[in-house]
Amino acid sequence: MATTRSNPPPPPRWVLNLNGTSSPKPKSTSFPDPPGYQASITSGGRRGNNSKQASQTPARKAPTAEEMDTLKLKKAWELAIAPAKQLPMNGIMMYMSGNTLQIFSIMMVWMLFKNPINALLNINPTFARYETDSTKANMVLVKLAFVATNLLALALGIWKVNAMGLLPTTRSDWLAWEVERQPLERAIPVFRS
Repeated sequence: MATTRSNPPPPPRWVLNLNGTSSPKPKSTSFPDPPGYQASITSGGRRGNNSKQASQTPARKAPTAEEMDTLKLKKAWELAIAPAKQLPMNGIMMYMSGNTLQIFSIMMVWMLFKNPINALLNINPTFARYETDSTKANMVLVKLAFVATNLLALALGIWKVNAMGLLPTTRSDWLAWEVERQPLERAIPVFRS
């Protein structure tokens, strides 16, 4: 038995159209391309219009160091306030999960403690990409805001643990260390017959 090798079937028409070098936009449109769009990169083979487009779209100038520092500081503030944006959602989830000890509520409380603690332990690597010599003084306030928002998340976790009855806040939780009270007097009933 000899095996014959047959050619694979031709690709579908849509594959040929997708890989083709046809123009992505009709020639009759009067709308200019958006800034930063280069048809030569997306269409694969059109290089004739490249010089025409280069003259139409001005090159974007590089931002100055002051603009970059302002942008980095703005992004650092967004990162610092991000845990506060999660507080309402976490609070509603904690309220809806109930106060009983179930695997769902235990896992949610665990994550509510784990994430802020990890964020507080990794505060310097988190803000390292935003810190420069000129933004170092402003980053202290950003880091303090980050710490405060994560402490609020921890406070939410403590509230939930207390609501579940896992914090020893009542006197009955400390009965092992209570000393028995000695009465000052004893009343003994006497029965007369």
